[in-house]
Amino acid sequence: MNYLLIVTLIQAFSFSLIGVYLAGHVDSYLAVLIRVLLAGLVFIPLTRWRQVEPGFMRGMLLIGALQFGITYVCLYLSFRVLTVPEVLLFTILTPLHVTLIEDALNRRFNPWALLAAVVAVLGAGVIRYDGLDGDYLGGFLLLQLANFTYAAGQVLYRHLTARYPSDLPDYRRFGYFFVGALLVVLPAFLAFGNPQRLPDAPQQWLVLVFLGLCSTALAMYWWNKGACLVPVGTLAAMGNLHVPLGLLINLLIWNRHEDLGRLLVGGLVIVASIWIGRLGARREGLTAG
Repeated sequence: MNYLLIVTLIQAFSFSLIGVYLAGHVDSYLAVLIRVLLAGLVFIPLTRWRQVEPGFMRGMLLIGALQFGITYVCLYLSFRVLTVPEVLLFTILTPLHVTLIEDALNRRFNPWALLAAVVAVLGAGVIRYDGLDGDYLGGFLLLQLANFTYAAGQVLYRHLTARYPSDLPDYRRFGYFFVGALLVVLPAFLAFGNPQRLPDAPQQWLVLVFLGLCSTALAMYWWNKGACLVPVGTLAAMGNLHVPLGLLINLLIWNRHEDLGRLLVGGLVIVASIWIGRLGARREGLTAG
């Protein structure tokens, strides 16, 4: 779970960095492309291009296209019409996507995992449920597509690594992920991007470097690696911890006015959902034994 906790902290910072420094200033497609290229520079030189099953390669290309390519194009576009707290609010449905996709692939119904995901959603809803003014329907729909593709990517990675075990370290096979992401992001930038909207301040370049090396290269690898080490209920619940952390960071650093009481209560509910997921996994293990 340590991998997931570290990535959650990185993601909590990332939402505010995108909303404060990049949204409305740097072309969305360009920002995502820069992130993919920087992450590729980290992993592609480490990648083994032989001794890797073709089925695994194809699967990783698909996962990269879904979990980063489509997800982050939609995420950055949503910042055009949504604030950071609204983006955080609309990502709370990701745990339900994780649970439902996992159960669909396994052709089963796991009530514990679903309960953990629902509790996590309730916890995040406690934090950010209030009236949202303006035309945010498009942003909401974009983020639901991002939620689905992000959830699908991490669930598929769990199944792919189980189907294609290897003696190679995981990082030796992860470069295909960023190739798959590039197959989505590069055409999107060429078709819809505006190369004139480059970063024009040192802070924007620094943010992009942080997002590319930490939030993309390390975080995507660690999150998928961690996703293989925990029950699916825990994975679903962990996906929402970035909401209270993101709002807390946004409040402390950028002085956003949030209800601290709701932040605390919602955060405790999400922590409880993680406990439910782990409890359910232990009970199912005892039943199976």
